[in-house]
Amino acid sequence: MLAKLTRKTLVQLLVIVVMALNLIPLIIALSTSLRDPSNNTNPLNMFQSISFESYRVAFERMLFPQALLNSVILTGISVIFVVLFAAMASYPMARLKTKWSKFLYLFFLSGLVIPAQMVLIPVVQMINALHIPTNQYTPILMFITCSLPFSTFLYTGFIRSGVPEEVEEAAHIDGAGLFRRFWSVVFPLLIPVTVSVIITQGVWIWNDYFFNMIFISGAGDSPLPLAMLGFLGDQQNPTQWNVLFAACFLCALPLLILFLFLQKYFVGGMTVGAVKG
Repeated sequence: MLAKLTRKTLVQLLVIVVMALNLIPLIIALSTSLRDPSNNTNPLNMFQSISFESYRVAFERMLFPQALLNSVILTGISVIFVVLFAAMASYPMARLKTKWSKFLYLFFLSGLVIPAQMVLIPVVQMINALHIPTNQYTPILMFITCSLPFSTFLYTGFIRSGVPEEVEEAAHIDGAGLFRRFWSVVFPLLIPVTVSVIITQGVWIWNDYFFNMIFISGAGDSPLPLAMLGFLGDQQNPTQWNVLFAACFLCALPLLILFLFLQKYFVGGMTVGAVKG
């Protein structure tokens, strides 16, 4: 009994230590963001003064409403197309038992082990050769392409193990064609894995700045992560850490609010996706 209590106490202490190690940098960043932009004292002197001036400066300089709208457009369009393309591609791969379906499944899976950075230069050359304009919508092509391997992996595994073929056979007997069986019977049953795809790929697309930095040049087209990078300084203009941390929290604020409202669906979707994937 004593050994069990000691083991339980050690586990609780370990959890507390891990939580503290994760929270301390966040608390330091929050304390720094709540300082006046001219306050450059030691960041470990936390919460000596509280001012929202850094947030006001960050809000105005990063054109927050326009950057937020750009992020919503980028993430929303990308996630919608990822869900549609991945679900439609996974359905035949999960149901057909042919060599082509196995080859296509392995073809999509191979995308999981190839970093996007390796193919970026050929993709940029192809976009230039095709005269595709580089504006705020161009990164959507890369987001969709890079999200399809993982999304098809989730959808294919879920359809194979979580959608009974008897339901489709019953719809087929009732006269439903292939298109009708997919959209009216199968797709509504994919809601749990669809939530998982929206969460995993949506969060990545929202926070990504690499593709945005490559393909977006106009300041008015910048989404939130790219607008935040504008606060990084150089040797001539050192970084104002107070304003930079305030911009970081402003960028994370929309996702935090969304998480608070949809927490139940987020946790449920992640759990189902982990089991079925």
